[in-house]
Amino acid sequence: MRRTGTTRRGALTATGALALGAVLTGCGGDDDGAGGKQPAHSGARATTAKAEKTLREKAVRDGALLLAQYDLVAEAHPATAAGLVPLRAAVVEHGKALAPPRAKGEPKKGAPKADDAPPAPAGPVSADPKAAVRELAAAERRRADAHAEALLTAGPELARLLASVAAAAAAHAYLLTELAEETAV
Repeated sequence: MRRTGTTRRGALTATGALALGAVLTGCGGDDDGAGGKQPAHSGARATTAKAEKTLREKAVRDGALLLAQYDLVAEAHPATAAGLVPLRAAVVEHGKALAPPRAKGEPKKGAPKADDAPPAPAGPVSADPKAAVRELAAAERRRADAHAEALLTAGPELARLLASVAAAAAAHAYLLTELAEETAV
């Protein structure tokens, strides 16, 4: 007899999709301020913009590392791939939302710079699928903590975005922990 109702895998997929939708809803908008009213040139504002760009670049680099880890786990343990797909897609969207805005007149696409390549993930993936997914959950927890810590130095718009991404990363950590429990050895 087939079981009806919600399974953990179904809940994982649905929650990942909901988290992605919630983050994308909060990711829109323009950082240029309300009504186009901006003060004249200010040294403090230039410093803040540089700090924000640095925070965004670090978040994007960390996200690229996490994406590489998702790929390694899915490749090493194909049975986990279906559960990882929605979470990985959310991490991709987080990277797009956190990417520093282009300067006026900067072309949309250009030749990638040498430092634009995603960094290689640290260490090999565990041979045990449960352990590999748990390691991915730990990486998501670290990402949530890093974004929460960055809130202290971020401007209001970036802080809201970082808070949303931190919340999504914490949800990912929970869902990955549940996926690890479901994963057969």
